[in-house]
Amino acid sequence: MPVPHDIPAETELWDAFAKSAFDAEAEPSFHWTQYAGHGPGAELLNSPESVLEIGCGTGRALAHLAQQGVKATGVDLSPRMVRLAGERWAPLGVRIEQAEVLDWLTTDTGRYDAVYSIFGAAWFTDPSRLFPLARERLAPGGVFVFSQPPAIPGAYGPQGMYKGGFAGKAMFTYRYSYKPAVWERHLLRAGFNTAESWIVDAPEPGHIGTLVVRAQA
Repeated sequence: MPVPHDIPAETELWDAFAKSAFDAEAEPSFHWTQYAGHGPGAELLNSPESVLEIGCGTGRALAHLAQQGVKATGVDLSPRMVRLAGERWAPLGVRIEQAEVLDWLTTDTGRYDAVYSIFGAAWFTDPSRLFPLARERLAPGGVFVFSQPPAIPGAYGPQGMYKGGFAGKAMFTYRYSYKPAVWERHLLRAGFNTAESWIVDAPEPGHIGTLVVRAQA
C-alpha cells in the first residue's frame, strides 16, 4: 500500500528545517556525500547543459553547476527554503520553484540532461511513483543520480522519521531505504536502460557511508 504523505504537514516540517539549514554566507559546493570534499563529484552527471535538482534545499549544488555554465533548475517543498535559496543564487541564473516533487514532475514540460537528488526528494518519495516521472523529464541519454544514507540492515521500504527528536510537536515524514540491488530493479522497471548503485565508504572506518545510485535513459 502507498504511504499516505501529508504534504501540508511536511511543508511545515521542511520550513522548520530551513531555519537551521540555510546559511546566507555559504559558498557554492557540490558533493554527493555528507562529508565535504569526499567521494565523487559532479562528473556523475556527464557534463550536462541543463539539470533539475529535486529537493534542492540550500541550492548550493545548483549554484556550483550554474558557475560552470549549466542551466540549473531546482524544486523544493519548503517555501522558506525556496525564497532564501532563490534570492541567494538568482544572480548566477539559478531558478528554484516551490512545489511537491511529484506534482512538479507531472506538470513540467522541460527536458533535462540530468535529474539529481542529494539527500533530497529521492530519499523521501515513493520510488514507484518518482522514478517513471524522473525518466520522462530526461533528454535522450540523460542521467538520474541520487545519494542518501545506506539502508540500515533489515530495515527496508518506507520508514517514518520525526524531526527534532522525540519531544514537542509531532512533525514527521517518510523516507525510503532499500538494498542497492533493489534500487536498481526499481529503476529498470521505470524504463531506464541501465542502473547501478554502490556504497561510498565514509572517510573514517566505522562511520556511516553514502549510497549513490545512477541510471541512464
